[in-house]
Amino acid sequence: MTRLAAFDLDNTLIDRDGAFKAWAEWWVERQRLSAEAVGWLLANDLGGYRPREELFAGVKAEYGVSKSAVELVEDYDREHPLFTSVESAVLEGIASLRAAGWKVVVITNGGVVQQQLKLDHTGIGSAVDGVCISEAVGVRKPDRRIFEVAAETVGAQLDGGWMVGDHPEYDIAGGINAGLRTIQVGDQRGGPKADHHVNSVAAAFGLILS
Repeated sequence: MTRLAAFDLDNTLIDRDGAFKAWAEWWVERQRLSAEAVGWLLANDLGGYRPREELFAGVKAEYGVSKSAVELVEDYDREHPLFTSVESAVLEGIASLRAAGWKVVVITNGGVVQQQLKLDHTGIGSAVDGVCISEAVGVRKPDRRIFEVAAETVGAQLDGGWMVGDHPEYDIAGGINAGLRTIQVGDQRGGPKADHHVNSVAAAFGLILS
């Protein structure tokens, strides 16, 4: 049986919130806005779950930026990924799972342009066996079907597999509904209880390998 180890991308394999803060500081300076605009962006980003069109419509209304909200989103999708990074321990952990016979796949909600750029920029895309981006496959976590598609993509089975992520609903509830064992990364925020909870994704690799 080919074993599946599925990972969320944002705030699991990479520090998405840290990258957003770095982008916001760069963007505000570039736009010559007041420094408090950084705080506004961080407060209204909602961890990336606020629709980008809504976020940038708010930016335009609040600060009178000249570009349209649509143009701002397009710029953001290309710019934000360049502020992402990956720890060497993550790439080493992925390699160790693959060496042990696991099929490693990234399952991420989001747009193809931005998520693929993050994967390319960090090197995660070439380090894993497969990638499943919700916009590309037409279904989002926590829907069981996206986990099924991910498993099919790498020729693995859901039975006996793992889902590792930070979001209690999308990653943990979604993984449980797909029949996967689960590891929650970061702060516990209610929702279903994962099989394991870790502070850093680096700890998840050892749990799966054990």
